[in-house]
Amino acid sequence: MKILQDTALTYDDVLLVPQYSGVDSRRLLSTQTRLTNQITLQIPIVAANMDVVTESEMAIAMAREGGIGIIHRFLSIAEQARHIQRVKKAESFIVEKPITMTLAHTVGDLKRLVDETGTGGILILDDEEKLVGIVTTRDLLFENNVNKPLGEIMQKKVISAAPDISLKDAEKMLHDNRIEKLPLVDKDGRVAGLVTLKDIMKITQYPKATKDQRGRLIVGAAVGVRDKEMRRVESALQAGADCIVVDIAHGDSHLEIDMIKNIRKHYPQAQIIGGNVATGDGTKRLIDAGVDAVKVGVGPGSICITRIVAGSGVPQLTAVIDCAKAAKSANIPIIADGGIRQPGDVAKAIAAGAQTVMIGSMLAGTDESPGMIMTRRGHRYKASRGMASREANIDRNKKEGNDLTQEEIEEYVAEGVEAAVPYRGKAREVLTQLVGGLQSGMSYSGAQTVDEFQKKAIFVRMTGAGLKESGPHDVEVLT
Repeated sequence: MKILQDTALTYDDVLLVPQYSGVDSRRLLSTQTRLTNQITLQIPIVAANMDVVTESEMAIAMAREGGIGIIHRFLSIAEQARHIQRVKKAESFIVEKPITMTLAHTVGDLKRLVDETGTGGILILDDEEKLVGIVTTRDLLFENNVNKPLGEIMQKKVISAAPDISLKDAEKMLHDNRIEKLPLVDKDGRVAGLVTLKDIMKITQYPKATKDQRGRLIVGAAVGVRDKEMRRVESALQAGADCIVVDIAHGDSHLEIDMIKNIRKHYPQAQIIGGNVATGDGTKRLIDAGVDAVKVGVGPGSICITRIVAGSGVPQLTAVIDCAKAAKSANIPIIADGGIRQPGDVAKAIAAGAQTVMIGSMLAGTDESPGMIMTRRGHRYKASRGMASREANIDRNKKEGNDLTQEEIEEYVAEGVEAAVPYRGKAREVLTQLVGGLQSGMSYSGAQTVDEFQKKAIFVRMTGAGLKESGPHDVEVLT
């Protein structure tokens, strides 16, 4: 038996000491940070790879605001790939493979395709696959003859541009010609892409959006540690995933390390995130295995009961500090996963050495998370659950085609619970509060950037009385 003498701390045990500040406005402070050394985020927030938090809708919202979402692994391989593809197709300067039809197709064919894809404009090709026309939703209005050939309703005069056109020039062409779609055509007359007014407007609407080199929103994908999960890795990367999160509760294990090495061997360019760990030694082992970032946190999540059931874990602030120290020499970023209850906790996690924080329950209550809104006693909620809960384990096995016996269900030792979280509106509203809290924390420390914040930050321990003093007290809170 060994007992560590140092007292381990969590976010509620400390405060950031205010320092001289030359900051004029917190809004001017940069929250740009690294998810990995090849992926830069504009805000240090990652949506958790939980089935009640992140599918394509959440991932799109996160990337548009400057963060990233990790598509959970409790989907079939094909379903996970479809969610990744939806994120990748949600926003791009150039649609690289626009939907096309030929002169042999009819109005009925086109209407079915529009219903299936939601696409508002289809490019029409001839037998030599050269662009000869375009059909928009306006052309389909009041057209009831489903057998009519597309050649009779398409617009034959199509304004197009070269494949290497700039964003500025494409925007000008769309405006000058009062059109919504600009096909890109190579010197042989074949379609090489498509620029749409809708996509350009999205670029203007979301200036902080995190994108890949091809102008698509970034997204991550979670995978398990069993050998069969290599098929999931391959599928996710082919679908366009920008990073792979090897998802296991106890990341300081041979299963995790073997999986990381296997991915690195077969996909040397992949960005791999490993975890979860709670110690410096565990962090070093994952780095030696080949990760590009380390996820830190054993038991701090609001719906995780690992510390109660297994008696294992490290209070989150100490875990982040120890793991960040271990990762510093290798220049590997740390993700603080779990334990964030207030915006100030984000500031404390980043100040302690994390480059990003992973958020679960706070985002589970937003419009973009999977699941329905329910009303209880006049208040609105959404369901949340730990991925090691009994219900999650049953659902996971069903999706994998495994019917658990009653004995297996009863013998399962859950390390998570199922709960209801308050409805919080749009994810953007939650992110605004979290990032605003971080920027305020930076301003109180006199820091302009995340790196400067981590260098300047000073923590002071406080007692339970200090924590009580930190919140509203001796008043009746109205809102």
